[in-house]
Amino acid sequence: MRRFVRDNALSLFFLGLFALALAGQSVAGTAAYNDRQLAEGGAPVSWAGYVTSSDFAVDVAENWQSEYLQFLLFILATVWWVQRGSPESKKPGKEGPESDADQQVGPHARPDGPAWARATDLRQTLYGNSLGLVMGLVFLLSWLAQSVAGLAAWNSERLSRLQDPLSWWGYVTSADFWNRTLQNWQSEFLAVLSMVVLSVYLRQRGSPESKPVGAPHRATDVEG
Repeated sequence: MRRFVRDNALSLFFLGLFALALAGQSVAGTAAYNDRQLAEGGAPVSWAGYVTSSDFAVDVAENWQSEYLQFLLFILATVWWVQRGSPESKKPGKEGPESDADQQVGPHARPDGPAWARATDLRQTLYGNSLGLVMGLVFLLSWLAQSVAGLAAWNSERLSRLQDPLSWWGYVTSADFWNRTLQNWQSEFLAVLSMVVLSVYLRQRGSPESKPVGAPHRATDVEG
């Protein structure tokens, strides 16, 4: 058990933070929702009632889809574009999917490498793009969940104001939907931009997301 924790400490750390943050969001969200309900003359709901509501679902899915979009775009963009001096970038001149020898696939595969890396058919193509494909799938599913839950929450609010409900298409093309969505997207893109640029000039000793403290600013694709 001790070895398992040591070998998976980073995953366990962020899994724990995720669980705590989600639990905290559910408690704070219940309180905020009930405050609005009471202010508008409605009845408060239980914690279980809130976490199974469309209001909670849309808030969670909205954040998930923006995070996975960030990772998807970063994964794909770093295949073709570089940032000189950033440990988040490949070296200039290495743009593109690289050769089979560089990627250790097909006849260049290592004996201890993944089985599908040694394949020469569709399996190698699928495995060679599996990270982007899974990130893209999770993004699409969470975006769809956001749109469905958001529609239910928005129509509930419209009905309380005696307004006609919207269709799904009407909601995903509405200003409310894109206002909420773009608020999240712009913050994710800014965070990635900050990491790429600041890591050129700033350091965090011992972190693989940073260059060694003494590495020159122009050094690219170097990790501490």
